[in-house]
Amino acid sequence: MEIQNYEQALQFIHGRTQFKKIPTLKRMRRLMQELGDPQKTLTMIHVTGTNGKGSTVAFLRSILMAAGNHVGTFTSPFITRFNERISLDNQPIDDQNLVTYTQRVKTVVDHLDQVLPEGGPTEFEIVTAIMFLYFRDVHPDVVIVEVGIGGLYDSTNIIVPAVSAITTVGYDHMNILGNTLTEIATQKAGIIKPNVPVVIGQLPNEALTVISADAQHKNATLIQPEVDYQVTLLEHQGLMTQLEFSDAQVGREKLQISLFGDYQVQNAGVAVATVIAFWNRQSIPVDWSAIRQGVKTTRWPGRMELVNETPAIILDGAHNLPAMKALRATIEHNFSQRDVYLLVAMLADKQTHEMIDELRAIPGIHLVLTTFAGPKKQRPGASIEQLITDRPDKRQIQTVPTWQDGVTQLAHQLSGDDILIITGSLYFISDVRHYFKD
Repeated sequence: MEIQNYEQALQFIHGRTQFKKIPTLKRMRRLMQELGDPQKTLTMIHVTGTNGKGSTVAFLRSILMAAGNHVGTFTSPFITRFNERISLDNQPIDDQNLVTYTQRVKTVVDHLDQVLPEGGPTEFEIVTAIMFLYFRDVHPDVVIVEVGIGGLYDSTNIIVPAVSAITTVGYDHMNILGNTLTEIATQKAGIIKPNVPVVIGQLPNEALTVISADAQHKNATLIQPEVDYQVTLLEHQGLMTQLEFSDAQVGREKLQISLFGDYQVQNAGVAVATVIAFWNRQSIPVDWSAIRQGVKTTRWPGRMELVNETPAIILDGAHNLPAMKALRATIEHNFSQRDVYLLVAMLADKQTHEMIDELRAIPGIHLVLTTFAGPKKQRPGASIEQLITDRPDKRQIQTVPTWQDGVTQLAHQLSGDDILIITGSLYFISDVRHYFKD
């Protein structure tokens, strides 16, 4: 198939297999060698974590742009359009560049399909290669690279960054990463490189043990909360949250963020500690005005995103159990005096019952379950039947056959003081966001 337009480029990318039976970086390294190893020309920050990595990337981008840098970002999944995954200064790659770089990568992929016993690169390996080629040519001051899944065998893990960051470790993608926190943390620790500092967020002890040992083994300076830096929630002021960041090097500084959710305080802390470590490695003085401006103006679509003010309608991609726990804490802490309605749809391959139980435990919650198509046939949305099967007490749970029906019904029920949070799969949030933004 020849790639001549945007639709054909996406068809080629999405038509590739997602996973191979045996995880390895050999195929990715070979692909990059054939393309001239563009990643070796870039200055990068590498970010992984079960949750929080997207928000942390957004904070980092905003801070570094406020400091006057041209910043590339590689993120997944996208919320509105595929091109968002590869962005320069928060502007997605344009369609023509995506076509051009996909054509270049496809030539090598066709060759590797013929010569590699297991076949050529996967979908994510191809997208990663397109990203590296594009950034080599436009050459931003720094590229923030978000891991796709895990870390150790993720296709992004062929880089040697200036700083690495691990935001959180929890249960997600267990069919790929393992069923224990030790196994999952081992995968996340895979991005730690010899002599490259690694910033971590609040981690369970089991995960911290693994990551500390790996950092020590690789002589990588570990920068951790409560030891090397502190971040404290001070108060909520309307839609803004006040926090304090401190470490031995820079002292104390009060900051404001406009992202909802107490967990965003931790993500902001990881981002600030990471950018300070990055500037230290580059021998650049810490720019507090850029940090203050950057964290205050950070926006992250689909993460506690306010899309309607009266009544308040918020979109939040709480796509796994740790994220649902964080959402529950936010609702109980911030919205306990208001009626909160939840419209929820999930992917079928998630811990659906555990996630629903987390939401059902919120006092006075109005819980409405619904469905959506899912990103592809292999990853469908969970059906209503799957979501409520074996639920001993269904009295707290309402269901609607489609999410469009749910939005319409709930919008008519809400008073001006009520809150509707639409949550679940990020793919679901992408669908709903089109509905509100188009």
